Amino acid sequence: MTNDARPPLGVAVIGTGMMGADHVRRIDEVISGARVAAVADIDEGRAKDMAAGIHGCGAYADPAEAMAAPGVDAVLIASPGPAHEETLLAALARDLPVLCEKPMTTGSESALRVLEAELRLGHRRIQVGYMRRYDAEYLQLKALLDSGELGRPLMLHCRHRNVSVHRYFTDEMLINDSVSHEFDAARWLLGQEITAVRVLRPAPSGHAPAGLSDPQFVVFETDGGAIVDVEIFVNSGFGYQVQTEAVCERGTARIGEAHGLMTSTAGRWGGAIAPDFLARFAAAYDREVQAWVDATRRGHVTGPGTWDGYAVAAVCEAGIEAQRTGRRVPVRMIDRPAFPS
Repeated sequence: MTNDARPPLGVAVIGTGMMGADHVRRIDEVISGARVAAVADIDEGRAKDMAAGIHGCGAYADPAEAMAAPGVDAVLIASPGPAHEETLLAALARDLPVLCEKPMTTGSESALRVLEAELRLGHRRIQVGYMRRYDAEYLQLKALLDSGELGRPLMLHCRHRNVSVHRYFTDEMLINDSVSHEFDAARWLLGQEITAVRVLRPAPSGHAPAGLSDPQFVVFETDGGAIVDVEIFVNSGFGYQVQTEAVCERGTARIGEAHGLMTSTAGRWGGAIAPDFLARFAAAYDREVQAWVDATRRGHVTGPGTWDGYAVAAVCEAGIEAQRTGRRVPVRMIDRPAFPS
């Protein structure tokens, strides 16, 4: 805890499902400088249950009512992606700082509407929740690449594996819900925009739900000449893994090997693999929300913003088209506008 005399930032958390509930816990129990002032969920009963254990927290079914509640200074959006645009525009209309879980919106056109609304406001208000930028290993890799010690990055090899997914998971969700993280991480690590995408499909795993082509292999190009490949395998059956290897002119660097505690016993050696993203990136989420709170209390917005949300949405659209057609699909984006500080 810090010795800060300023009152804590009052946060309205929109959406109290798995991700929203985890953020409510994080703000209430883990980070400093903030409190949960309101929660909102389409299931008002769930919102009331969430608010019941938090002093001074109101519960609402309507996000707009939560944002207008007494003591609310900022908004954390963890509702389903299709609801994000309306909530983001409402928050901008109130000039409230926002941390929005990815996706910022579910398409490039809606993302562009949010981006343009923020530009009209004249100052940044939205941070998008690409939490890998706050993971300790990703931060180390970013610093190494930026230092130039290994020379120019030529390729990134990425692996993204889940134990399993719900049976309603679709091919499009492989891109929008999973590989979207690699799209943002690659843009950030390389400092380059993605220009084209291809998707290759090996024979599906026998453990994939009917109708889901899993695993898939996504390859994309950047405007700096780098090539990135992503193995996405959401029914691996053994654990949650996110790994990246950067291949550079003078060496390579790898993260995500999960070399924590290793045991040797009974003729075997091994360790544990995280079961899901909340376990693997718990510290990154803590660091992300703390950084957002600290910056907001100073009157600033840091981290990935509306341009990043728009760029990833545009790449996802190209990825889905590539997935459907089997072709190399160029990414269609506007030129990057000048953003206010």
